[in-house]
Amino acid sequence: MGTRLVIYGRILRFATIGVLNTGIYYALYLILRLILPYLVAHVCAFLLAMIASYFLNCYFTFKTTPSWRSFLLFPLSNVVNFLLSTVGLYVLVQHIGMDERLAAIPAAVIAIPFTFLVAQFALTGGRDEQPARGSTSQPSEESAA
Repeated sequence: MGTRLVIYGRILRFATIGVLNTGIYYALYLILRLILPYLVAHVCAFLLAMIASYFLNCYFTFKTTPSWRSFLLFPLSNVVNFLLSTVGLYVLVQHIGMDERLAAIPAAVIAIPFTFLVAQFALTGGRDEQPARGSTSQPSEESAA
C-alpha cells in the first residue's frame, strides 16, 4: 500500500506541476505570439516552460537533486510531449479552425499524461524509492561531475 501512495502522490504532484507549467507555457506563448509567428512562439514558450518544469519536477514531484545528467535527459523525455502538442496545435488551428490563441491549451493538455512516465524515468533513473523522510538531499555524483 505504501508504494501505491508514493505513486499516487507523484501523480498528484506531477499533475499540479503540469497545470502550473501549462500556465507558464500559455502566458509565454501569448506574449511571444505578439512578436513571433504562432509556431515559433510555441517552440520558444515550450523550451522556456520545459526548463521551469525540470526544476519544479526535481524539487517538488520526484524530490531528486538536479544533475547535469537528468537536466540533459529531461528534454529528451519531453520529445513525445513536444511532438504531440505541436502536431495538435497545427491540426487544431489549420484543420479544425480553432483560434490559435485557444488551441495551445487543449494541444498541451492532451500531451501531458504521456510525459509522466518518461519524466519519472529521466529524473529518477527508473528507481521508485524516494529519499528517506527527514533526510537532507546531498548532491549526487552526477551533479558534482
